Amino acid sequence: MSTNDNAQAYWSENLRIIITYLSIWFVVSYVCGILLVDQLDAIPFFGFPLGFWIDQQGSIFIYVGLIWAYAASMNKLDEKYDVHE
Repeated sequence: MSTNDNAQAYWSENLRIIITYLSIWFVVSYVCGILLVDQLDAIPFFGFPLGFWIDQQGSIFIYVGLIWAYAASMNKLDEKYDVHE
């Protein structure tokens, strides 16, 4: 594989990872936090309506998890293409 092909493959996988995590972020923020909040509020969660909890607390946990997962995914990708530190 040439250097250019290797760089193209790395970037392609990088974009796939980014799109995956941005999709999860969108679903949590927009779909669960705005569109489905009334339906989710009918479900109790730790004594609070689930829609409210996702907006106020759950989304933060998910965002932090996404950051950790993205860092782990990129480290794995960097090692695969031998561009790690």
